[in-house]
Amino acid sequence: MKLNPLAPHAPWGETFLLVLNESQVCLYMPKPSMLLPLKPQLGTAMAVMTRVEAPLFFLLCLVAVVRLQDECDVTSCHPQLGDLMVGRGGQLSASSTCGMHGPQKYCILGYLEDDQKCFECDSRYPYNSYNNPNSHQIDNVITAFDPERKMKWWQSENGVHEVSIQLDLESLFQFSHLVLTFKSFRPASMLVQRSKDNGRTWKVFRYFAEDCRASFPGISEGPANSVDDVICDSRYSGAEPSTNGEVVLKALDPSFQINNPYAPEIQDRITMTNLRVNFTRLLTLGDTLGRRKRNPEEKYYYALYEMVVRGSCFCNGHASQCMPMDSTRGDVFTETGMVHGRCVCHHNTAGNNCERCQDFYNDSPWRPAGQSDPNACRKCNCNGHSERCHFDIAVYLASGEVSGGVCDDCKNNRVGTHCDECGPFFYQDPRLPSEHPEACTPCDCDPDGSLNGGLCDPSTGHCVCKNNVEGPRCDRCKYGHFGMRREDPNGCQVCKCNPLGSVQTPYQCDQVTGECVCERLATGPLCDQCLPGYWGLGNSVYSCSPCDCDIGGAYNSMCGSVDGKCDCLPNIVGRTCNSPAHEHFLAPLDYYLYEAEHAAPIFRGGSSLVNPTLLPRCKEYYQQRGYDFKYSNGRFTLVKRAKRRARRRRQSSIPVEPGSALQLIPRQRTGDQPITWTGPGFVRVEDGAGLRFTVNNLPVSLDYALVIRSEPETLDDWAAIMKVLPSGSPGDGICPNNQTERKTIMLSGDGRITFMDPFACLNRGGEYHVDIVFERRTNTDPQPTSHILIDSMGLIPKIESLPNFCSAQSLDEFQRYRCLEAGVEVGAQVLPEVCEKIISSMSTRIHNGAVACRCNVVGSLSLSCTKFGGQCQCKPNVIGRCCDSCAPQTFGFGLDGCKRCDCDPRGAIEELCDQVSGQCPCRQEVTGRQCDQCLPGYFGFPQCRPCQCNALADICDPITGVCLDCRDHSTGPNCERCVDGYYGDPIFREPCEPCLCPDTQDSGRFFAQSCSKDPDSQQLSCDCDLGHTGSRCDICSPGFYGDLALPGNHCEECLCNNNIDPLDGNACDSLTGECLRCLNNTDGPQCESCKPGYYGEALAQDCKACSCDPRGTEVTLCPVGSPCLCNQSTGNCTCRRGVIGDLCNECDDGFWNFGGRAGCQRCDCDPTNSLSNHCNKTTGQCPCSPEYGGRHCDECAENYFGNSDLQCIYCDCNMEGTQRPACDANTGECLCRPG
Repeated sequence: MKLNPLAPHAPWGETFLLVLNESQVCLYMPKPSMLLPLKPQLGTAMAVMTRVEAPLFFLLCLVAVVRLQDECDVTSCHPQLGDLMVGRGGQLSASSTCGMHGPQKYCILGYLEDDQKCFECDSRYPYNSYNNPNSHQIDNVITAFDPERKMKWWQSENGVHEVSIQLDLESLFQFSHLVLTFKSFRPASMLVQRSKDNGRTWKVFRYFAEDCRASFPGISEGPANSVDDVICDSRYSGAEPSTNGEVVLKALDPSFQINNPYAPEIQDRITMTNLRVNFTRLLTLGDTLGRRKRNPEEKYYYALYEMVVRGSCFCNGHASQCMPMDSTRGDVFTETGMVHGRCVCHHNTAGNNCERCQDFYNDSPWRPAGQSDPNACRKCNCNGHSERCHFDIAVYLASGEVSGGVCDDCKNNRVGTHCDECGPFFYQDPRLPSEHPEACTPCDCDPDGSLNGGLCDPSTGHCVCKNNVEGPRCDRCKYGHFGMRREDPNGCQVCKCNPLGSVQTPYQCDQVTGECVCERLATGPLCDQCLPGYWGLGNSVYSCSPCDCDIGGAYNSMCGSVDGKCDCLPNIVGRTCNSPAHEHFLAPLDYYLYEAEHAAPIFRGGSSLVNPTLLPRCKEYYQQRGYDFKYSNGRFTLVKRAKRRARRRRQSSIPVEPGSALQLIPRQRTGDQPITWTGPGFVRVEDGAGLRFTVNNLPVSLDYALVIRSEPETLDDWAAIMKVLPSGSPGDGICPNNQTERKTIMLSGDGRITFMDPFACLNRGGEYHVDIVFERRTNTDPQPTSHILIDSMGLIPKIESLPNFCSAQSLDEFQRYRCLEAGVEVGAQVLPEVCEKIISSMSTRIHNGAVACRCNVVGSLSLSCTKFGGQCQCKPNVIGRCCDSCAPQTFGFGLDGCKRCDCDPRGAIEELCDQVSGQCPCRQEVTGRQCDQCLPGYFGFPQCRPCQCNALADICDPITGVCLDCRDHSTGPNCERCVDGYYGDPIFREPCEPCLCPDTQDSGRFFAQSCSKDPDSQQLSCDCDLGHTGSRCDICSPGFYGDLALPGNHCEECLCNNNIDPLDGNACDSLTGECLRCLNNTDGPQCESCKPGYYGEALAQDCKACSCDPRGTEVTLCPVGSPCLCNQSTGNCTCRRGVIGDLCNECDDGFWNFGGRAGCQRCDCDPTNSLSNHCNKTTGQCPCSPEYGGRHCDECAENYFGNSDLQCIYCDCNMEGTQRPACDANTGECLCRPG
C-alpha cells in the first residue's frame, strides 16, 4: 500500500491516492469520509464508484493492508504517511504566545476588515468555541477537520520578531514535507531546522526571506545544486496574500533523482527527532515608522491557522505498520489518526526503527530493505547447541560473505563458530552425529605429560604429548630426559650435564633426579660450577682456573664461578681487583711524603729536641682573635693571620734570601735534565739547624720506615738526629705513645737517599711532629761547607707489619728485588713487575681501595691521573701530584697554567718572582714586574740615568728622556722654553711671565696667540686672535662683536647670513652682534628670514613677494592697504575655514560660497539621506537620495511623505489628478485638483 499526495496545498486540505494493489487506487480527502473511484489510467483498471461511506472505505483499505503484509515478506515495505502533529499537542511548543499571562490587545490592518479593528487574546486556558474562543495556544495549529477550523489559530505576542515553534518526537521519524497556513502575513524571514539527536544539535532545512541577501547574508538564493544543498527561498515571504498564505517545505526536492534512498546524505535529510520553525522578522507595511497616535505594533504578529508535518515512522524498509511507543508509566500513548513511532518489524529485524536484527538472526549483516531484496536477517546455525549468537564482520568476509554469525555460549562441551567442534579435553565420538548432546567424549590422557593437562585431538581423541614426553597416553619421558611434571611446559627436562665438567657415562643423567657425575674441580648437580676459589668452567684447557684475586685489592680470595670476578675494595676494578677505577690511582711506596719547603724551621741554639713545641695556654684566646703562633729563633711570636693560603704562609717562614740558617733553594725544571728532587726544590740547612715535619694524615696504624732525600754540597757526611713528638690527637691508640727517644742516622756525602728501617710505629689519625736536626760529622772535603740541601722526608709502610698480607715468598721477592729502594727513587723509574704488583696490593690494603686523583681542575688538563703514583697531567709550568702549584720561576696559577717570571737579568737581583703577582726583585733604580724599566725620574734602561729638565719636571720619557709635565709655564724636551702666552728664558733661569693682551690668560681677557718683548725698547707686542685689533687686542674688528669688558668674552663674527656688507662698520652692533643693515629683502636680528610680505630662502639671498587672495586668506594676515602675508619659507597662504589652494582661492570639498563673510560655508548634507557630503560649490545643493530633498537633504522629496528622520514613503498618487506637490508631506494624503 502506498499513499501519495496529489494536492498538498489545496484549500480544503490534502488529497491522496491510496494504492491498494496494482489495480486499485483509492482517492481520499480528509473531509466527511468519502472514496471517489478514479477512471483507469495508463492501462490500470479501476472500479467506478459514485459515493462510498467511510466504514466501507476503511474495510476496503483493511483488505489492502492485509495484502501488503504478505508482500512485506518478499520485498521492502513502508508505513503510510500521516500528519506527525496529530496526537502530539503536548510535544509542541512556541517561544511566544499572546495572552499567556492575561488578556492582550491586538488589532488588524484597517483595510482588511470593515467593522471591528481590535480584539483581545486570552490564552491562559485551552481553546473552547463556547467559553474560551479567544485562546490562541500553539496546539490550535494541529489539523482537526473541523468545519469551523478557521475560528481558531495560534498567535504570537505583538511586535515580537524572533519566535520559534518546536515539535519534539518520541523516536526517529521519516519526514516528507511541511505546510504552514498563516492567518497573518507570512514572515518577512524565517528558517526551518531539524535534529536527529533529540535537540542536542540542529541542521537547517531551508531559509525563507523576502530579501534573502539582507536577512541571511552569505546564503545562496538557489537554485539548489544538490538534494542536500541549503538555500534561501523568497517565494513564500511577500505581502500577498495577507491571509491564508502558505509556506511549503519538501524534504527532498523533486527536481533531483534519488538513486539510493538509504544513502547517508538522504537519510540525514529525511529523518528527524525534532523539527523547529524559527520566525526571525515580521513583515510590516512601513506604518511603524510614521507618527501615529495608535501603537502600530499591535497590528503585527505571527498568526498560524494550521501546521501540517507529513511523515511516517522510520522503519528502514522492514515494516508497513507502526504501533504506539511504550510510555514511561507503562501505558500506551495513542490517538485516532496519530502516526506512531514504533515499527512492527518484519524480515527478522527488531528495534523501534527496525535498525537491528532479532536475537539469533545474526548470520548476515543488518541492512535496510531494498526494492528487489528485503535483506532479511538470517538465523544462525549452531547445530542445536546454542540459542545466542552475534555477527562478526571478519568471519563474514572470510566466508565470502556467506555467513557471519558466531554462536555464543555453546553447550554440551562444544566450541567453534557454529558450535561444530568439541571443546578442550573432549573429542568427537565417531558413533554419534554432531547434533547429539553427548557426541563429545572426554579425553584419556596423562595430565602430567600431555598438553594443557590432558588435551587430545578433538577429532580423533589422540593425546597431544608435551615435547619431551611420549606414549599413547603421554605417560613417560623420552630418552635423555628426566623428571616428568605437570608444571613443566615440556613435560620432562633435558639432562643438562655440562660436558666439560661431567664424566661421560652410558646414561646422560639419573632418570629420576637428573643428577650428573662431575670431573675434578667441578661441582653442582649438573657439574656446571667450579669449586670455591676457582672459576671459568671450560674457558681454558683446564676445567676450572684459580681465582687469583689480588690480596690487597679484593675482600677475599673468592670469585664468581662464571666470570671469575673478584669482590673488589672501593674504587678497584678488574677481574682480579688489581686496577684503580676511573679518576683513581694506586698510591706509591713513598706516598706519605713531606717536603722540606713546607716544614717549620729549627734554628741553632733553639733545638726543638728539648721539647720547645708546647704552646702557651693562651693559644685558643689569640687564635680566636685572628692571630697565629710562630716559632722562630727559639721563641714564640704572635703573627696577625693573613688572608692567603696556609701553604704560602708556611713557605714564608723559611726565607729565600741567603744569610739565614735555613734558605729555600727553588729548582727550575727543564725538559732536557732529569728531575732528582720532589716539590719546588730544597731547603739549605746550616750545621746545627733543623726542620720540623708535621705528620697527621696516616691511614692505618703500622710500623713505618723513614727516608730522607738530600743533596750534599760536599763529600762530608752528616748526622740526622730525629725525635717523634705527639702534637695533638693520639689516633686509634694501637701503637705505644712513648716513642720519644732520639734516633740518629748518617747521611752519606755521596748519596741522596737515606733509610731508617724501622723508624716508628705510628697510629692512624695520630698527630705528630718529627723534628730532625742536621750536624756535619766529617771534614774530608778540601773545601768544606757548613750546609746541606734537604729535599723531603718520607714514611714508608713496613710490609711485614700488614697482617695477613703476603706470603713468605712474596716477602722474599720484595727484598730480593730491592722493591723498597726502587719505590722511593725520584724521577722516571720503571719498577720491576714484581715490585709494582706487591706495592699496588699494599696500597689498596692500606687505603681500603684506590685513592682519588683529585686533580686540580684549574691546573690539570683532565681529571684523570696515572694508575700507579697518581700523577695528574699538569698544564704548562704547573707542578705537584695534583697540579696545584706553580713551578719555581713561574707565577699566576690559572686556567692556562703558570706564566714564566721572565725576570730581566739586567735589572733583577735574581730569577725568582712572587708566585701570585709575578713581581721580580729589582735593582735600586729599576722597576716593573720583570725589572725591565727605570724608576720615575730615570731613563735609558738598563743604564738608568737621571732626567735633565732644568729643575722644572720630576719625570721624563723612560726611553728618550724627554721631560714630562714641565712646571712654571715651561715646555720643550728639557723644559727649556716658555709656553704660548708667556715669555722668559728657563735655560738662564729667567722665569716665564704672562703676556698682557690686554690681560693674562687666566683672567678671561686674553685675546692673543703669543707675545714678544722687543730687546731694545723692552715693549710688549701681542699677536692678536682673529676678530681682534689694537696694540693689546682689546678692540673688535669690523664685522665682529663682543663685550670685551666681561671676562670670558671675545670678538665673534656677526651672524648675518651673508646679508650685510662685511666692510660696513655699522652693519651690526659691535656689542650685541645684532644685524642692523640687512640686504636682499631680509629681516631679523641675524638677517635670517624674509621681510613680511616676502618668502623664499633668506640664507640663499632669494626672497620674493607673496601673492595670497585676500578673499580666502585669514583676515588677520591681510593688513589694510598692504598685501596679505604668507609663509616666509614656502610662500603658502594661511586660508580661512573651508578654503584651499596655495593662494587660498577656492572652496574645499564639503564647502561652498567662496568670498562670503566667513570664507566658505559647510555643505551640512544629511549623512543618512544624501549620497555624499560634497555639495555644489556655488549653490550649496547636496546630492540627495531619490526620496529626499531640500538643500541639506533633510526633507522628504516632492511626492513623498513621512518623517525624514525615519523614512520617506512614496505618495503613490495619480499625478494627472493631483496638485504639486501631489500629497501632504506629513500624512501622505493626496492633494487633488479641484473637480
